[in-house]
Amino acid sequence: MRSLALVYILFVVFSGYGCRRNKPAVARLPNHRPAARPAPAVASKTTPPKPVAGKSAVPKPKAPVVVVPPVDTVEFDNVADQLAAMPGIAPPKHEFRAVWVATIDNIDWPSKKGLPTTDQQREIVEMFDQHQQMGLNAVVVQIRSAADAFYAKSSEPWSEWLTGQQGLAPEPFYDPLEFMIEQAHERGLEFHAWFNLDRATFSKVSSVASTNIVYRKPEWILEYGGRKLFNLGMPAVRSYIAGVVANVVREYDVDGIHFDDYFYPYAVAGQTLRDDVTYQANFNGMKKDDWRRDNVTKLVAELRDSIRANKPWVKFGISPFGIWKNRSNDPDGSLTNGGQSYYDLYADTRKWVRDGLVDYIVPQVYFSSEFGRAPYKTLVDWWTRNSGKVHLYVGQGAYRVGRGSERDPGWGRATEFPDQMRYNRQQKAVLGSIFFSAKSLKTNPLAIRDSLQHNFYRHPALVPPMPWLDSIPPLPPHDLKAAMTPEGIELFWQQPAQALDGDGANSYVIYRFEGRRPHLLLNDPRFIVARCFGESSTRFIDKNADLKKKYVYVVTAVDRLNNESRETVLRVQ
Repeated sequence: MRSLALVYILFVVFSGYGCRRNKPAVARLPNHRPAARPAPAVASKTTPPKPVAGKSAVPKPKAPVVVVPPVDTVEFDNVADQLAAMPGIAPPKHEFRAVWVATIDNIDWPSKKGLPTTDQQREIVEMFDQHQQMGLNAVVVQIRSAADAFYAKSSEPWSEWLTGQQGLAPEPFYDPLEFMIEQAHERGLEFHAWFNLDRATFSKVSSVASTNIVYRKPEWILEYGGRKLFNLGMPAVRSYIAGVVANVVREYDVDGIHFDDYFYPYAVAGQTLRDDVTYQANFNGMKKDDWRRDNVTKLVAELRDSIRANKPWVKFGISPFGIWKNRSNDPDGSLTNGGQSYYDLYADTRKWVRDGLVDYIVPQVYFSSEFGRAPYKTLVDWWTRNSGKVHLYVGQGAYRVGRGSERDPGWGRATEFPDQMRYNRQQKAVLGSIFFSAKSLKTNPLAIRDSLQHNFYRHPALVPPMPWLDSIPPLPPHDLKAAMTPEGIELFWQQPAQALDGDGANSYVIYRFEGRRPHLLLNDPRFIVARCFGESSTRFIDKNADLKKKYVYVVTAVDRLNNESRETVLRVQ
């Protein structure tokens, strides 16, 4: 149980803030939830306008505005007292914290088919508010469930899980993808667009519009397990799927493109996937199993290339089934005894990371530590050794929490989920988690949402940068000044010019340290008091500052790929 002192410190550090810009802005603090729907924080008529050099833009301060050059690094105050109030080791400053939002069969959103537009939007706002409050920094939203679309700029028909009938547009009309991206970015959440690439229909009773690809290109389709599936052995099919993705990359401000574990289908007893004709026409001397794996690898490479050709800063990630191969089949495999993506789904996931075909991999490790056939820690250990140079995030089975069984009893224990989170952080290669799915975080089984919000994610984290996509940091903000106001200590600065790669600031990080010459522990997120999102969000009011104390503030700029600038430092008496 936390001490009252710790609770007080967290309240003081996190309960008040104010980031402002000329246009609407949203400030994000750890565990802060807006009191009501989205109203971005906009300066009111009584709020002083942004200070401009040479103009009287702010009320007369109670103390003089002080501009200080960077703090020198010779003498330092002792920060032991501050750190003593923050028990435990520093949490990671960079960590991917995301959730899958599944739209197929209305698992997470919308809550049911055919909701009015206002209800659909309200559900997104409430969901993203909760994700922000929990300390997440990304959402992975399924926008193509079965050759359909949750977005307007598409050649494929509107999804039945949105409007109740495939091909029917929302009424009143809006673009759900544009709306979701806007709402995510306002809350400091990256938006990764999640596609299903294998299925053209979900079931025999699915609503299928006359414009669906199954009618336009029936020769591309295979029937298996009661579904219509894309024939991935056909080059034209792979190019079509890559084109669907490229269109979204071009038309929408997504941060990432994401695929799950469906490539070739999971086996259905007594059924055969009949792609013999395509195999005979395209096999190039390979055995059929190798040919299928090569088809999937070619598709992954084509997807990566299409993304890079359109917006090279957009990330590409895949979440495969957790087991590549069992060691019984390959000495390089994991010490497990379960299904294998290499053989069962024709997905050579280890090759993708070794060859750099993806930017991040998210193996679905949905097993508890007590599951004998594939223990959680065994699989995580294998992936830490085999993730290459790409980012490794763990796909966590939040939906299984509290559902222990004779086969996998660990999920019935309240300690399982936090133990998995602690184990992840002990592994240098594990850079974050994605939780399946949003509904489970909302229902909060065994208080897992509370565990994230008040423990693991109570301090903010930046998304880990990807230097192979962008290694150039933005320039630092300049002309950092401070003024005493009735609301607290107000900081204001000028946004930086573009860096050498043309990037400006996507957000700003504000740190606060006590004392005249403190150590600037910029790798410790416990000293972050706010993040201001938007290049022009260049004002922050620290409403929790103690005017009797001496502070050093640090402001840095962060670009879209989460590279952080050098610090700009200000000493406030």
